[in-house]
Amino acid sequence: MGRSRALIGARRIVVKVGSGLITAPGEGPVAPRISALAADLAALVKDGREVALVSSGAIATGMARLGLPARPRSIPEKQAAAAVGQSALMWQYEQAFTRHGIQVGQVLLTREDIGDRSRYLNARNTLLALLDFGVLPIINENDTVAVDEIKVGDNDNLAALVAHLIDADLLILLTDVDGLYTGDPRRDRTARRLETVEAITGDIQRLVFDATTRVSVGGMSTKLEAAQKANASGIPMVIANGREPDVLQRLLKGEGLGTYFQPRDDRLAARKRWIAFAVPPQGRLVVDAGAKKALTERGKSLLPSGVAEVDGDFPAGAVVALAEAGGGEFARGLVNYDSGEVRRIRGTKTREIERTLGYKGCDEVIHRDNLVVL
Repeated sequence: MGRSRALIGARRIVVKVGSGLITAPGEGPVAPRISALAADLAALVKDGREVALVSSGAIATGMARLGLPARPRSIPEKQAAAAVGQSALMWQYEQAFTRHGIQVGQVLLTREDIGDRSRYLNARNTLLALLDFGVLPIINENDTVAVDEIKVGDNDNLAALVAHLIDADLLILLTDVDGLYTGDPRRDRTARRLETVEAITGDIQRLVFDATTRVSVGGMSTKLEAAQKANASGIPMVIANGREPDVLQRLLKGEGLGTYFQPRDDRLAARKRWIAFAVPPQGRLVVDAGAKKALTERGKSLLPSGVAEVDGDFPAGAVVALAEAGGGEFARGLVNYDSGEVRRIRGTKTREIERTLGYKGCDEVIHRDNLVVL
């Protein structure tokens, strides 16, 4: 599907807005900016589209309310700032959307809410119920309780997870640049904006640059990570400048703003999307070249004979990463045995599992139905 057709035809949309677009250092939320964003989103809703907003800005808002001159470093201070800022930011959104007759509902998520399968389904059902009620969900990481172990870490990736959580037709990341460039346009006059990215190759990844500001945490690297998640989920994504007037309405009318990331044709099933992106791997299996070829080219399951090394400690049923010796991660899957059991049976034939362990649960270390090639 071409860019214009994908954007014009999108009915369920996830929009992410960064802190720098809606807050100012030392001031917190900037009401005119939030009002403009709400008006743009309201126009989409009135056009019959369902919209979920992933919004940063709680910590920046709390910093302003608490009079903090710099972003807190300790986790308790960040959580305190988020607790103060979250309600103040939502009040601003509620006021802005009320003027357009739209109700909003706050949803706070952590990695655990998405990584645990039952909580994942509950979060999905809650978001879909809000959309059914005509409520516009405003989503953020639950920074008041999240620590590093349970955080998604940035709202670009959170937005991509939300997009596949609710089977969105389109993901839009609003930032302060016009899209992905061949260089840093603020330093390189020859840098040009890429209108379409068909695949996220090594060459595309080398274009990434990060600009650190006092407010914004996410850079272009996290946006490419989000694009990879959206791409595998079959969801088109756009990076666009949130300071452009009516940028969302213009995008969905087919105007060539921003950078469009084309999704893959073979959209992963919902369960495999969850395996691939919602759950951080609890360990790593290094496989031999023959096993990698069987997994990536012939769609086979991973057998004990193909496992060369086992890194980490994990239970049966955990998500683990797969890598070839000396190479990066190429797949993820749900493992049928715990780490101790895999160490004992690695390199053996399937018929030797029962003799080695004293029992046999499955022939495969990872069944192909529970494996995703990245």
